[in-house]
Amino acid sequence: MIELREVSRHFNVGGQEVRAMDRVSLVIEPGEYLSIMGPSGSGKSTLLNTLGLLDTPNSGTYLLDGQDVTSLSDIQLAATRSRKIGFIFQFFHLIPRLTAQQNIELPLLLAGTPRRERAERSGRLIEAFGLSDRRHHKPDELSGGQRQRVAIARAVINKPAVLLADEPTGNLDRHAGAEIIELIEELNRSGLTLVVVTHDPEIGERARRRVRVVDGRIAGDSCRI
Repeated sequence: MIELREVSRHFNVGGQEVRAMDRVSLVIEPGEYLSIMGPSGSGKSTLLNTLGLLDTPNSGTYLLDGQDVTSLSDIQLAATRSRKIGFIFQFFHLIPRLTAQQNIELPLLLAGTPRRERAERSGRLIEAFGLSDRRHHKPDELSGGQRQRVAIARAVINKPAVLLADEPTGNLDRHAGAEIIELIEELNRSGLTLVVVTHDPEIGERARRRVRVVDGRIAGDSCRI
């Protein structure tokens, strides 16, 4: 479970304080499908980065599976991210010189997983995600939808409990975007907690729970029946 208690994050820009998050409290239960929406500059990406342990709040408490992660060291945060959280980004963030399979295996390589296990686990995802004929292709040889499939496979290869997606279809055409949304929703149906940040109301409305962020605060929190 994720719980934010009165979490704030502010920056100093040009001598002015910008409150990207202002006393945000939020609970996300295991297996939920949640979208975070709001205008540009509303703080939704800062909220996602905080949930993903990529950004540290200035105040407040963040509990992840009952553990207060706001007091962890950088090394402890990195280890917790690796075990519990997967990320999908708008621009894929694949390594150009690596093949699709090597990109997918990268988290396992960094964790010291033996080669045979890396190959077995990546092979299962490659087949499940329809990438069998693209495993040896590099990112510039893949379509946008295929790159995002590789990115999703990389995000879930460590079997995280939470998948955070930041505008996952923002760099794709409509058809490829629809396929990607179906894929991550299927992961949610299998039990993975899914949090999607999007400016697209069509995508945001697909989530069972929708949180709206305005000026660093939660302005709305509703569930679809």
